[in-house]
Amino acid sequence: MNDKEQLILDIQNLLNSYNGIKKTDINPSLLEFMDESTLKHIISDLLYQKEQEKDVDLEWLEQFKKHIF
Repeated sequence: MNDKEQLILDIQNLLNSYNGIKKTDINPSLLEFMDESTLKHIISDLLYQKEQEKDVDLEWLEQFKKHIF
């Protein structure tokens, strides 16, 4: 597997790591025209979204804890 194929697989795995979202299968030929830099940027954006989702969950948890304790 070359670097580009691994990046495409990483994107697919990141998309499938969201809870409650139907499994995503990416046809590699759809992303093949993109260069490695673009694929890495997509991964970076997905990781940023995951981080933001985590921050919102932590914020909600802190608010919840204030009401419980």
